Amino acid sequence: MTSEQVVEETPQARRREQRGWYFYDWANSAFPTTVLTVFLGPYLTTIAETAAQGRPYVDVLGFDVRPSAYYSFVVGAAAILQIILMPIAGALADHTGRKKELMGLFAYLGAGATLCFWFVADGRYLLGGALFVLANTAFAAAFVIYNSFLPEISTADERDKVSAQGWGFGYLGGGLLLAVHLALFLGHDSFGVSEGDAVRLALASAGLWWGGFTIIPLLRLRNRRALAPGAETAGQAVAGSFRQLGRTIRELRRYPLTLGFLVAYLIYNDGVQTVISFSATYADKELGLSQTVRIAAILMVQFVAFFGALLLGRLATHWGAKRVVMNALIAWVVVVGVAYFLPRGSAVAFFALGFAIAIVMGGTQALSRSLFSHVIPVGKEAEYYSLYEISDKGSTFLGSFTLGLALQLTDSYRLGIISLVIFFVLGFVLLALIDLPKAIRAAGNPVPERI
Repeated sequence: MTSEQVVEETPQARRREQRGWYFYDWANSAFPTTVLTVFLGPYLTTIAETAAQGRPYVDVLGFDVRPSAYYSFVVGAAAILQIILMPIAGALADHTGRKKELMGLFAYLGAGATLCFWFVADGRYLLGGALFVLANTAFAAAFVIYNSFLPEISTADERDKVSAQGWGFGYLGGGLLLAVHLALFLGHDSFGVSEGDAVRLALASAGLWWGGFTIIPLLRLRNRRALAPGAETAGQAVAGSFRQLGRTIRELRRYPLTLGFLVAYLIYNDGVQTVISFSATYADKELGLSQTVRIAAILMVQFVAFFGALLLGRLATHWGAKRVVMNALIAWVVVVGVAYFLPRGSAVAFFALGFAIAIVMGGTQALSRSLFSHVIPVGKEAEYYSLYEISDKGSTFLGSFTLGLALQLTDSYRLGIISLVIFFVLGFVLLALIDLPKAIRAAGNPVPERI
């Protein structure tokens, strides 16, 4: 038994770990906000166009790829690798008990790759694509293990609050860094740097932020089921992890209500993720709003989502997380309905809609994470959270396909956005049908006072 295992689980020790755990959300949120949401896609596309030198295609591993399509293919390749690696990372973390070390390994692989975006210039689109695949895959693997700490560092009744505070803290950290990066980008001339250098500085500093603040959770979090030193070789640990993953997938049928929650989450999270990813395009193509308005809206959403996550987390302590999530899904239906009627050119209406989205966005995701923690069998946290995150990646495909089909058939962005209502309605119905107390007891966990 290691020294970490004999530390008493006092409320003070839990709170210390919880505060450290929050800081990983603060640290890694630099990647989805600065890298994914704002800067990398347009920049990497421009790098590919520069490398094409007027030709219609660039070479990618022997295939002719249009520069405009390059980033989308890179994102797709990263998503496939994430789906493969996440359950392996989860099984390895649960099997070895070395959660903290594995989270740190993946976090620093991702942060290091992000830092290396500084070298992506002068037509190095292949380097940029490879770094993104590494960073995005490592981000997902570390996040699986990070989530799996939630049931260990909080009691059943604390979990909604802890999850919401972590999510809110992430929005705050990501928003603060993004504000600095947008100031650098928009005022690059006054800082004496080119636009391209400003983007590279933003991308690289996101890696520094991610890696630097990851030190805090690694100092605070503790392993609880670590094997004795030298008990297994690395090869034996990996082989054992694969066997454990196979058993977990086979045993999932013993927990049909847990599986039902995963399906409900996949469906309503389809709507959440697609609305988030489609908002900027909708503002541009359908509402005719400027890039300045869209950037300002992104910043506003980051900071309002911080308060939204805390608000819904507080409401969950009084009403129960399931009820709050179901009411949030009703709010999503209203938001999508209002988006259909937004007048063209109205920045005020778009900001009001963004404010509403921000209020329910963080809380929906944070409370879903804490709800899922209750229906996981003890000792399988990382594996089950890998399945949870795979559901999240699946939503990228399903939501985008539905939206694309609606646009293909109607050529209307307004009809496209309204088509997403089905995800919130169906997700609401499936979640309502799940007997969560029964699911929690089936997993062998205590039922919180309010769920």
